Amino acid sequence: MPSIFSRIVSGELPAYKVAEDGRHLAFLDITPLVEGHVLVIPKKETDYIFDLPTDELAALHAFSQRVAKAVKAAVTCKRVGVAVIGLEVPHAHIHLIPMTKVSDMNFANPKIKVPEARMQELAAAIAAKVEGGSGLTEAKAGSEAGAVIPPPLQEAVKGLHFVSESEAPLEAVAYAAAGGELSEAALLKAVGEPAGTAMEKVELTQFLRNHTADDGVLGDVELANRFKALQMFMKQELDGTQVYRVGTGAKVHAYALGRTTDGTLAGFKTVLTET
Repeated sequence: MPSIFSRIVSGELPAYKVAEDGRHLAFLDITPLVEGHVLVIPKKETDYIFDLPTDELAALHAFSQRVAKAVKAAVTCKRVGVAVIGLEVPHAHIHLIPMTKVSDMNFANPKIKVPEARMQELAAAIAAKVEGGSGLTEAKAGSEAGAVIPPPLQEAVKGLHFVSESEAPLEAVAYAAAGGELSEAALLKAVGEPAGTAMEKVELTQFLRNHTADDGVLGDVELANRFKALQMFMKQELDGTQVYRVGTGAKVHAYALGRTTDGTLAGFKTVLTET
């Protein structure tokens, strides 16, 4: 069963996002201690933060630093406190809490309720202050950037999980990118992965073969048929569909992408576990 944070990553649940890259997401806590209380998570679902590989833990903290500086710039406070509790949601996360006094960091304090309009205002203000960009600009620009996810694609991946050595949700995505054949560097930049990350191309049918078998990887005919429908959509409605396996080690990011009629890269992404 995916965590509530994985469901936010997949788009199944909404969130007041403030920053994002290929591996991390930051969003406002909906039951905050104070206004501007942010949660920072790895997109890969890992229960205990110190079970993350050393490089992934370092990357999570580096991303958190960028977000914390944005919180400090956007919200009136003396410092931005950092906390890791790890008992509420079985998905590693870091709390970034604007504070003017030590008691602002007391998790025994009653949580506050912030009106939706104010949450939207805070999210936009913090996102605008993220050094190097929040990673949300193209998604917010929508049709201006051409990065609109086709509604049938959103529906096709809803609730689907890719099964490797563990389950990971499929998330519908769209990226604005230059036309023509993409270089590896351009593809990595488009999806928000670090430059120089190892990448391997895989044919979509090969990638989904276990999930589109008659009974599917879970012995569920209905799920197998949904994967078949997704595969058909990707091949018939998108041009040049290809799967890109990005990264090395036990966790690999996979992007299945093709071109829409307006040139947008669209498809889905997930995480593969291979030990």
